[in-house]
Order: sequence, then C-alpha cells, then structure tokens
Amino acid sequence: MSSLSLSRFTPTACRLAARSSRRAAPILYRHPNSSPSFRHHTTHSTPTSANSSVDPNEVSHFNALASSWWDPHGPSRLLHLMNPLRHDFISRCRASTASSSPPIRYLDIGCGGGIFAESAARLPTTASVTAIDPTPEVLRVAEAHKRRDPALMAPNKLTYLNKSIEELPVPSSPAEGYDVVSVFEVLEHVSAPGPFLERVMQQVRPGGWLVLSTIARTWTSWMVTNVVAEDVLGIVPKGTHEWSKYVNEGELKEWFGRQKGWGGGVGEMRVMGVVYVPGLGWKEVPGGEGWGNYFFGVRRDEV
Repeated sequence: MSSLSLSRFTPTACRLAARSSRRAAPILYRHPNSSPSFRHHTTHSTPTSANSSVDPNEVSHFNALASSWWDPHGPSRLLHLMNPLRHDFISRCRASTASSSPPIRYLDIGCGGGIFAESAARLPTTASVTAIDPTPEVLRVAEAHKRRDPALMAPNKLTYLNKSIEELPVPSSPAEGYDVVSVFEVLEHVSAPGPFLERVMQQVRPGGWLVLSTIARTWTSWMVTNVVAEDVLGIVPKGTHEWSKYVNEGELKEWFGRQKGWGGGVGEMRVMGVVYVPGLGWKEVPGGEGWGNYFFGVRRDEV
C-alpha cells in the first residue's frame, strides 16, 4: 500500500505538518509494566477493538480502491513497479546469513490485492504463500485474480485469508513459523506499530526473516509523498497515508535491538533506501532510508 495525504503546500499545510511532527515525537515509550515499545501514535481514528491493529478508516479507504488494484496504470501502479526491488531485498537478506535452503514458506501481511503474494507464489523456490488482509473487497479482487492462473490454484500454493494479524493463529512451535514474513507498505497504516510488530514476530521461524517497507518521518518525506506524489504528480490516491504514522529507520533498529532473540549477529539487520523516479521506476538510493522510502529486514536468531 503506497501513497499519502495532506492538502497543498501552503502555510496552513506547513502548520498542520508541524503539529503532526510534535505529536509524533518521541515515537518510543516505556510502559510501566512492559519492555520498551513503540508508542501508540496519535490519530483521529479508532481501531476496531482494543486488541486489533486494524483501523476501520484504512479498511474503508482500501476497499474503495479494490477494483483498480490490478490496473498497472492505476492507483496501485507504484506497488507493481516496486515488486522487483522487494524480491531483490529478500534475496539479499537471505544470502547474507546461513538461512536454510528453499523451498520457502511466505506469510504476506497486509497483502492487499496480492501483487507481491502472487509474484512470490510463482517463484520456483517457493513452497507456499499465505497472504492475509483485513480488507474484504480487496481480498475478493485478489482471489479472483489468482483464479486466472491455474498454477496458483495448486493446493496450498497461494492462500488468502481475510484476517488481521491478531486473528492469525500463532504457530504451535517456533519451528512451524514462516521462513519469510513480509509487511510491505503496512507499518505506516497502523496506529500502534510496537504491539503490531510483536504479533508479526511470533510468525517467523528461528533463522527466518521479517522484511518490511515503510517511510521515514521527515520533512523531505512529507514533501515528496504528501505534496509531490499526491498533489503535484497525482500518482497516489489522496488520504492513503498519515505523515505522523511514518516510522524512522533508526527507531526500528533501536526497537529491534532490544528484542531478545532478534538481529543478534552481523548482517542480521539490513536496510535499503529506495526512491521512485518518474519514468524509471523504483531505484535503490544508499542513505535514502534517512529521509524517505526504505526496506528493512531483521532475522530471528537460531534457537
């Protein structure tokens, strides 16, 4: 899911962004009875329940975009173009450590219409892909598109579930977790990233990777995503993102660094800054994680 919000680059918009910046920092907090975690973002919406990371406003927004999900020139065009870099980043993560050999079991969280899930299911190294999303209309589109390809209809090859991460059963043992758990363009849509990631981490097997993509919370990212991409170029739908929900790469590294059993060795936390270049697509930009879109991967330590 990729796009953004706010109105025009005016003094009023700048004041709104400044207030968002003040609300968004600091991103971390320490609960009296818990380990350090991401704070709950201040938003204007309310999750569906106290135990859910799903924001009903986000569900409504992406339901409205469901019919155009597989239009390569439509609102989801940037996601189609991002797929090659997603696979490249996962390959780099797995190659950097002594991960087990294929076949690979994927869990794709917040899969939307299945742009990444379908492409992962077609790889010769893939054993299975389970893809979940809380947005029913979008999943109906994903399921219909899957049925166009008989290869994807093999048992357990690609399974879509209309569930949030809180509704997905936790593996009965760590070894039954997934080799790769992907969370692409999702973190900036949840109100409490710490509790959300804690749920996600339970699905990764020892030696497996959690990989995600999101956006740094900087003035540059606000200008690029909220002003240029939405208002000037019109390449993303309005209202898709809330700038105050963006998460900085340093915050992720600090948070995961405190999670026992995660990213404990050299090369077991990886990052790739990326930028969209009109006419050329998504390109890797060293250092881009400090101001814009980026990929982040962290490996669960071996038992």
